Amino acid sequence: MFQMLQILTTVLVAVAMAPALAHAMEYPGKMRLSRDAYLTVQPIYYPGFTVAGGAAETGGLIASIALLIFTPRGTAGFWLTGAAVLGMAGMQIVFWIYTQPANRFWLQSVKAGKLGTGFFALSHGQSGAGNDAADWRQLRDRWEYSHIVRAGLVFLSFLFLLLAIVHQ
Repeated sequence: MFQMLQILTTVLVAVAMAPALAHAMEYPGKMRLSRDAYLTVQPIYYPGFTVAGGAAETGGLIASIALLIFTPRGTAGFWLTGAAVLGMAGMQIVFWIYTQPANRFWLQSVKAGKLGTGFFALSHGQSGAGNDAADWRQLRDRWEYSHIVRAGLVFLSFLFLLLAIVHQ
């Protein structure tokens, strides 16, 4: 049963890593886009990235915590799994503080269903939704850099989980 939880956790974290890495790898190309092109491209991520990434991130965090609970204390596996939990939690913190407020701006003209509307209404702080170029660039940078940080955190979580499995 413990090995199954390890596999499930690792798979969920890997699925969470896929969209995070995709966003990070898009960074150089997206930084070349004009304001109009960027505002056109940005809403395409909803709902695919939101549904798949959100489910895997939430599931990966919960599974990581469960795995930590069942990992023998004081072992290398325990500390590595704990580091993975911190990475997954950090990924959520970065999302809710930095990414989500920017999402509200990118999706203000997108017609979403009830679930999507409710999800994108959740955020910490304001979206900074102004119309001048400085506001647009600030939100773009905030969104792009937050995804690079999130990709790094989930990659480290994935790596720590693999190391925990190897150190059993």
